[in-house]
Amino acid sequence: MTEQKRIIWSNDLNYEDWREDLEAEYPDMTESERIALMYEINGNYLDDERSNLNVQLSQPILVIADLGLWHGRRMGYKEINSGNIKDCLYPDTDYVTWYVDRLGDLRCDAAHHDGTNHYLYRTYKAGVSETQIDNLKEKLYYGTATRTDITRLTRRLGDDIAKVYGFSIPRMVQTADRER
Repeated sequence: MTEQKRIIWSNDLNYEDWREDLEAEYPDMTESERIALMYEINGNYLDDERSNLNVQLSQPILVIADLGLWHGRRMGYKEINSGNIKDCLYPDTDYVTWYVDRLGDLRCDAAHHDGTNHYLYRTYKAGVSETQIDNLKEKLYYGTATRTDITRLTRRLGDDIAKVYGFSIPRMVQTADRER
């Protein structure tokens, strides 16, 4: 089974994918001018995606990070206190790709000179206590959090994103539900 990804935006571009259209529309430009234009046009698309994903949630967004650093991989987290999905779409590395994965999670792969960071964006479920949040953050900090720990207290953002773009995400059947 192939993993389905719904790409929201990426700046990891291949000029060959753009060549035909750019050459037709800008025949007097050099190839390097067209490549620069490709990145400029694509950058404007990021602003469009931020407008599209101006979705206000009732809780902050938790960003769970698997960081590729010069001294190895490290786990980390941060919060986007605004709770607005558009605020996830700010690159801080050379190349980024934001996408919704087959599980309905908003993710980002971000390449930089030391390696690649992988980000998972979730929001806290209603009714989760500050103590539960602090305990999850501690597990994230020490790299001991499991997928179960994360899904117990947070929910995926893909459902909110799918409503904007009109695609569906299959519901995952939990093992406990199957055993009933």
